[in-house]
Amino acid sequence: MTNSSTILVFDSGLGGLTVLREVVAARPDAHYVYVADDAFFPYGHHSEDEIIARVVPLMGELIGAHDPDLVVIACNTASTLVLSHLRAAYSLPFVGTVPAIKPACAQSKTRRVSVLGTKGTVKREYTKALIRDFAQGCEVTLVGSPELASLAEAELSGTSVSDDAIRAELAPCFVGEAAGARTDTVVLACTHYPLLLDRLKKLAPWPVDWIDPAPAIARRVSDLLGARSGGIVQSGAEMIFTSNRAHGLSATLTPFFGGRAVA
Repeated sequence: MTNSSTILVFDSGLGGLTVLREVVAARPDAHYVYVADDAFFPYGHHSEDEIIARVVPLMGELIGAHDPDLVVIACNTASTLVLSHLRAAYSLPFVGTVPAIKPACAQSKTRRVSVLGTKGTVKREYTKALIRDFAQGCEVTLVGSPELASLAEAELSGTSVSDDAIRAELAPCFVGEAAGARTDTVVLACTHYPLLLDRLKKLAPWPVDWIDPAPAIARRVSDLLGARSGGIVQSGAEMIFTSNRAHGLSATLTPFFGGRAVA
């Protein structure tokens, strides 16, 4: 297994685990390092310049320490801001996470799509350009959630999160009255949100399609890595918090790492 690729997955917190889960399923032959920049979480509380100034040098340190073959930026906020800077600074491949507006609009029957993201992601010019380029005649509602990422982190860590708290973040996504002319597709434009997907489905006022970009990211990673180097790797799962705290979440994290014990 010495020829196995190393994939570094980076997020502001635990949301990128939803991307990691799909990438591990696609490439069980790789070693994984997951980095949660919890010392700077949530990114939505920082300016664009602060995030760029934080992530670019931090990524250099992580590349030097772990020598990955590929890096996944499993964070919409970081991807829409920092991806071009990372590609300019470092020579290895980066795979980003951006709002899945194109596939959502392509499949919407009612032509009403909502994009549920952080306040920073939905206000960013990158997101607006995706709508201009790919809305395909759909009415797109941008919903900037102030708290949903933090609620997802809390629930994964074992803290009780009320239905009312989630419902308040979700409500603006649902537009229209008549069944044939209301929102039928919601883009999950923050990797934290799929952590709450079962509850989002339960609390939605009517059924919609939920678009999670993680499977497409996993396909892109696999394409870039090329043919598998061997069988399933049972070791090589590492979880790092930039705050240097111990994660204490081994049982919770193991399914995201494909059943591997997490160092």
